[in-house]
Amino acid sequence: MAAPLTGPSQSMRRLRALLPQVLDSVDCLLFDCDGVIWRGDEAIPGAPQVINLLKERGKRVFFVTNNSSKTRKMYADKLQALGFNAKEDEVFGTAYCSAMYLKTVCGLQGGKVYLVGSNAMSQELEAVGIQQTGVGPDHIHGKQGDWAAVELDPDVKAVLVGFDDHFSYMKLNRAFQYLTQRDCLFVGTNRDTRLPLEAGKAVPGTGCLLQAVETAAQRQAQTVGKPNHFMFDCVASQFGVDPSRCLMVGDRLDTDIMLGSNCGLKTLLTLTGVNTVADAEVHQKSGSAERQGMVPDYYVESIADLLPALQG
Repeated sequence: MAAPLTGPSQSMRRLRALLPQVLDSVDCLLFDCDGVIWRGDEAIPGAPQVINLLKERGKRVFFVTNNSSKTRKMYADKLQALGFNAKEDEVFGTAYCSAMYLKTVCGLQGGKVYLVGSNAMSQELEAVGIQQTGVGPDHIHGKQGDWAAVELDPDVKAVLVGFDDHFSYMKLNRAFQYLTQRDCLFVGTNRDTRLPLEAGKAVPGTGCLLQAVETAAQRQAQTVGKPNHFMFDCVASQFGVDPSRCLMVGDRLDTDIMLGSNCGLKTLLTLTGVNTVADAEVHQKSGSAERQGMVPDYYVESIADLLPALQG
């Protein structure tokens, strides 16, 4: 059963309705992926049934992830392989959303992107007609004077930073050299500093790479991923969803729950990933208006807790 978080800081949103009533109040559900519907390459037990039953009940379901290492199609293929009824156009990852941001918000026309990122990001950029350069290793050579005079592509009009397992000093330097041109756009996929793994382990996330580039360039990037409202804007503009009839489901307070708060969505924290109820209570008691945005309306142990209401 979903339990509401209540208290003085949430006096305007004391939602004590039972889970069936909560589900009846929404037409659309947005799910984070890792830690919510799967861990690594395995589905959270019961998650495929929940997603599939929601759709059978006529709910719209979307998948929103800050991970930029896969294209929409790659995510759809993974979802389907794990037993989820999912389509490519229901997936909104930062590889796709960054391409859309550069095309629609930045109005990038006729210029290239210097990409610190993955092949998936390259594919999503090219799918919307944006050329890129930079994918793959960039090994260091020469001396410092050579690094400062590194060859740059004159057609590059933007730097985009996502997760890049080939990140190197030369890539950092090349991004910095482009960004010394003040009219060069600067965009990052997300600011997640850690990628959680199994058994409580983690590795550095995209936010670490982005901060390195920002520090070198002495400029701050516009970020596309959660909790930035642009990810929800992508969903809303394409499917015409009503924010007041949407529920954001996630395991991270600073990205998933904050996205919901930023966009006027109901929020549900699942405890199968990063954050705990205790974490939310610390934000709730902080007295900080910004941190109140990280307090979810509801929490569940796992999204499998939705099964009884859906099967009834």
